[in-house]
Amino acid sequence: MGAICCKSESIDFTQEIELSHFQLLRSVGKGAFGKVRVVQHKENKKLFALKYINKEKCIKMHAVQNIIQERNLLEEINNPFICNLRYAFQDDENMFMVIDLMLGGDLRFHLNRMQTMTEDMVKFYVMEVSSGLAYLHGKHIVHRDLKPDNVLLSENGHAHLTDFNIAVHFQEDQPLKAVAGSMAYMAPEVLSKKGYFSAVDWWSLGVMMYELLYGKRPFRAKTNQELTHAIIHEQVQYPSHSSISSECINVMKAFIERNVQKRLGALEAGGFEKIKTHPYFSDVDWVKLENKELTPPFIPDSKRANFDATHELEELLLEDNPLKAKPLNPLSEEQLKEEHEMMTPSVNGGTSVDIKTTTSTTHTQNQTPTNEHETQHTEQIVEGSEKSEENKKVNE
Repeated sequence: MGAICCKSESIDFTQEIELSHFQLLRSVGKGAFGKVRVVQHKENKKLFALKYINKEKCIKMHAVQNIIQERNLLEEINNPFICNLRYAFQDDENMFMVIDLMLGGDLRFHLNRMQTMTEDMVKFYVMEVSSGLAYLHGKHIVHRDLKPDNVLLSENGHAHLTDFNIAVHFQEDQPLKAVAGSMAYMAPEVLSKKGYFSAVDWWSLGVMMYELLYGKRPFRAKTNQELTHAIIHEQVQYPSHSSISSECINVMKAFIERNVQKRLGALEAGGFEKIKTHPYFSDVDWVKLENKELTPPFIPDSKRANFDATHELEELLLEDNPLKAKPLNPLSEEQLKEEHEMMTPSVNGGTSVDIKTTTSTTHTQNQTPTNEHETQHTEQIVEGSEKSEENKKVNE
């Protein structure tokens, strides 16, 4: 009696996209109710980043609207310096977003290794991120959580914005009111609750620029209350012993400007064009930059992992419900309607990305009657050291 040879799995790639279309590879990130891992499409052999979100955890944490909002925003955008969605689908347990893979790691990872970055590096990242922000603002979208953790490098060294979990649409006649974002990077008008628009992203870019150059943030405190006071009232100190050029410092000062009417990049102050014509960027060919024809000043090491390898170890040793492809069970008509509203399968075009979840966060969704697009996103606040502010997201 002959032995029966094992056949390779037969997959119909003409059907709607699903998890079985991908080979699951290493785990590279972890969040409050989601994880990120590298996957390979079994038909075209392309590598992607797969963000998967547990539905049960998402519902328990009242974060369904945040996830839906992130996915909807990602379906709208397509830019060389933003993380673009490729596919979205679900099974009974998880929602999935498939995004182009970024192998270069995030700026936080590299900053931790380098302690500080060169002015040439920071200038290059500021230019590419500025282009991405200008694109978002042109679509009336404000990111609200710009920081080194949310800027990813491609294997060639180009910068890309990621993590749109608290990004929202804004209307020019209706200021946003939710206190949302990572506190150390929040603009003063967010914390003072006076209402704000897209200019808050330019403030955050200035704070990130300062941190990359000096290895510390411009506003530091031991408690949230003290940090809030510092951001709203205290003067930024620029180290006199630094080798940073005066033109670079002028750009930082223009970004970290409390008066929105004067803040570099703000629509009220002339928008993106004011950045492009600033003397510090006078030598830049912006057409070549936006076509990614300029050579990045730093190329990530392709021979080593540019992310925290502990995520993979946790997946191997601690995961009690490892990810695997499962068919959707038959649902009732009412359940089908609910599932359809939560996440319907989609396929999007896009350009280079990855997505990185924030660790140890608690998300609370609260729709405000004044703005149908504004979703509040919270993280539990614990009074503590400067280190605890690093990834803090707040809402009051």
